[in-house]
Amino acid sequence: MDDDVSSPPLRGIRRLTAGAVSGLLAGYAAIAVAELVSAAVRPESGPVIAVGGAAIDRTPAAVKDWAIRQFGTDDKLVLQLGILAVLTVLALGLGMLATRWRLIGSLGVLAFGVVGALAATGRPDSTGAGDALPSTVGAVAGACLLFWLIGRLGDADHGVRERDQAAAGGEGSPSGTRPGDGADGSGWDRRGFIRAATATAAASTGAGLAGRALNGSQGQGAVASRKGIVLPRPSSSASPVPKGAGLRIKGISPFVTPNADFYRVDTALVVPKVDATSWRLRIHGLGVQRERTLTFDDLLNMPLIERDITLTCVSNEVGGPYVGNARWIGVRLADVLEQCGVRPPSKSGPADQLVARSVDGMTIGSPVEDVMDGRDALLAVGMNGQPLPFEHGFPVRMVVPGLYGYVSACKWIRDIELTTFDAYDAYWVERDWAQQAPIKTESRIDTPKPFGRPRAGTVMVAGVAWAQHRGIDKVEVRVDDGPWQEARLAAEDTRDTWRQWSYAWQATKGGHTLTVRATDRTGQPQTEKRADTMPDGATGWHTVAVTVD
Repeated sequence: MDDDVSSPPLRGIRRLTAGAVSGLLAGYAAIAVAELVSAAVRPESGPVIAVGGAAIDRTPAAVKDWAIRQFGTDDKLVLQLGILAVLTVLALGLGMLATRWRLIGSLGVLAFGVVGALAATGRPDSTGAGDALPSTVGAVAGACLLFWLIGRLGDADHGVRERDQAAAGGEGSPSGTRPGDGADGSGWDRRGFIRAATATAAASTGAGLAGRALNGSQGQGAVASRKGIVLPRPSSSASPVPKGAGLRIKGISPFVTPNADFYRVDTALVVPKVDATSWRLRIHGLGVQRERTLTFDDLLNMPLIERDITLTCVSNEVGGPYVGNARWIGVRLADVLEQCGVRPPSKSGPADQLVARSVDGMTIGSPVEDVMDGRDALLAVGMNGQPLPFEHGFPVRMVVPGLYGYVSACKWIRDIELTTFDAYDAYWVERDWAQQAPIKTESRIDTPKPFGRPRAGTVMVAGVAWAQHRGIDKVEVRVDDGPWQEARLAAEDTRDTWRQWSYAWQATKGGHTLTVRATDRTGQPQTEKRADTMPDGATGWHTVAVTVD
């Protein structure tokens, strides 16, 4: 018997396979059309970005910290790939479902469009109902396409009816084929389906590429505006980095972190590209006697200061990589606030919280007292001699020495509102992080690396320590359970920067554990007690296990 004349089970498998392909094509088309429509709305309204952003908003802090630890700056890419993988599985399932219930499968595609629309309009940066359009139009296109492709397969009940008729000796017996049947009597035009699927894939690819190109072109103005910026000479330049601040030891972090290597931790799945010529910063709220709206040129025409400042992310575990040092240029935030008539609480000001809002909807709450107590809190426009990179907040961001980033370092800032901590909880505080978070005294061993195998003899143990806005006074190293030995400190730049240290260890063969601790300028030693990053930063001594050959 010819195997091409399929038994009913084999015919069902073929039909399910074709249905799965139809579902996959419908899902692909839905995303591609949505990408194209988002170019007419805004890139952030696309379904993958919108759903990804909503997922970030609703993910428990512990899970976010885990993702940052596991994937680092690739965490956003992993999230988007995960969303696409889930959508792929769902599309395959809906396609197979549609082979039996054609309308229900198509309605399932529409349902996921509703999810995307709700996610887009529910984001903090949503501009209104228009953000629902990409997901809605894409879902309608995908649902219609699935309905049409499944229709190309023929009647979903054809196989059952054919068998029933064959059993009864009717017209549907295997001895002949119905008009429109395939050559194998399976009830569908295989070549026609393949042509339709190919055309669908090509059209979807074209729509997706067009959407991506149009979305990319929207950032060209921002790119051009950044290229055209020449940062003015600051009225107060940073002091030259002292000789000896950067130790020449292989494996130690450089004193100044290059822009390309500076850590990035935020919730933006798409890096905002803001045109500096159209950027505006509004300052308003409680205790603001004179509201202002500043342009980028307004900032450049103010006295600029240049300072070396080390930033640290609250998600940085003990010994972690989310800390970096850069030379920033910008306007003193306190000067701008004073021009608006703002007074800190210590001078009877009614507002104790400054809420900074980003163009991507992020809100970050900083203590007014801290940003006006004389420290070099900045509205920064430059980083390491260049205009801010887009990934680090171009055209303007906040930089506040001594505070973890989630309560100070608002990137792509567009709005400053003065309020109180009792009246408003910023984004991360709503998710159970602490309202106020001064950076804790920490130290890290950069070399030797964990599980390294140095040779016996003199081994340079080296790393960095930080206690921003207090400064580092001492670093000590311990080998195994031996006594603490004071490390040699590199020259200090300022109390707002990290400090390198080194210790010449006379290493003996065998396994050893190296431990480091620091003491800040107030005399407070780094605590041994281990604490997680949540709610206000990790604590504990960094240890490294090595085997000396």
